Amino acid sequence: MNRLMEKYNKDIKFELKKELKYKNIMMVPKLEKIVVNSGVGEATQNIKILDKVMEELAIITGQKPVLRRAKKSIASFRLRTGMPVGASVSLRGERMYDFFDRLVSVVIPRIKDFRGLSSKSFDGSGNYTLSLKDQLVFPEINYNKVDKLKGMSITFVTSANNNKEGETLLKHLGMPLK
Repeated sequence: MNRLMEKYNKDIKFELKKELKYKNIMMVPKLEKIVVNSGVGEATQNIKILDKVMEELAIITGQKPVLRRAKKSIASFRLRTGMPVGASVSLRGERMYDFFDRLVSVVIPRIKDFRGLSSKSFDGSGNYTLSLKDQLVFPEINYNKVDKLKGMSITFVTSANNNKEGETLLKHLGMPLK
């Protein structure tokens, strides 16, 4: 079992129950899944870029990404319905806690001029989205093999009812929020 998952089940869950004043342990918010998404607009002209993005996402997350296709045609972007435009990975269970642990302890400290994550990125129902400008902050990515910097968004989906509960959960898990 992952050390963060173990810590959540043994300590954090009970601390949150006291802090949020819940009567039942089942009401305590938990991390349900982490979605890592990378959209590649240039894939409409050069499909090989998407292969590289999918390969890098697989290395970062340890799981094969799913190809995302356009839902609508947009003529000004030369985009047709069904064209591949991105890749995403949904992490759950032990892999999710593994990724979260690596993100908080290794990746986020490698971000240049880092002063804490904004607490304004909550969506109203306790989910948090973090954007990274490039994939080079992950130590698994070989700097020499990168053709172009590609950003990604990482969404932490929680079972929290509101932003306050979600923020409390992520702070207890070790997320460096302002």
